[in-house]
Amino acid sequence: MRPGPLTLDKIQPVLEEGRPARAADLTDDDRDLLKTWFFLTTKPTIYAANVDEAMLADPSSNPHVGLVQQHAAAENAEMVVICAKLEADLVALDPADRKEYLEGHGLASSGVDQMIKSAYKILGLMSFLTAGEKEVRAWTIPIGTKAPQAAGVIHTDIERGFIRAEIVSYDDLVACGSRKAAADKGLARLEGKEYVMRDGDIVDFRFNV
Repeated sequence: MRPGPLTLDKIQPVLEEGRPARAADLTDDDRDLLKTWFFLTTKPTIYAANVDEAMLADPSSNPHVGLVQQHAAAENAEMVVICAKLEADLVALDPADRKEYLEGHGLASSGVDQMIKSAYKILGLMSFLTAGEKEVRAWTIPIGTKAPQAAGVIHTDIERGFIRAEIVSYDDLVACGSRKAAADKGLARLEGKEYVMRDGDIVDFRFNV
């Protein structure tokens, strides 16, 4: 399928202005059509504004950050603020010390973490988790995936024999301390084949093959 004349009419003036095609006012149908033409400037983009450590607590006070933010917004792109020096320092630290180091700079998470979240957002992805005695693992799926198809990411047999999903949200599990405690408070639930997965769901799939 090729973009129709109306879709191209939206893109042409934008390209003639020297701006990327993603800056055009496009509908979801327009974007689906354009995927077949592989325009480079329709690709999702993240701009990273690199600042020094002193600016991390209040990056909006840096006029250059504001300009990058405006530029990204004009292109329908994402923008994150990152301090390359701090990220290098974090890599050199023991994982147990990283949280304290971030808190010392008034940060809840690193710039790389924010970039990963932005990448997931523009790619339309999310994660759910499985937690057992031996392993806790995150699985990446497209936003809007239903429970059986999410189970299929783990193994096709689980999708084929799907019965139900026993789900606790990540935030509820952390607040309660265990799946049992969450269940005792009514925060665990059973979901069927039409359930649309949510970011951060912790899932135990029940199946029979």
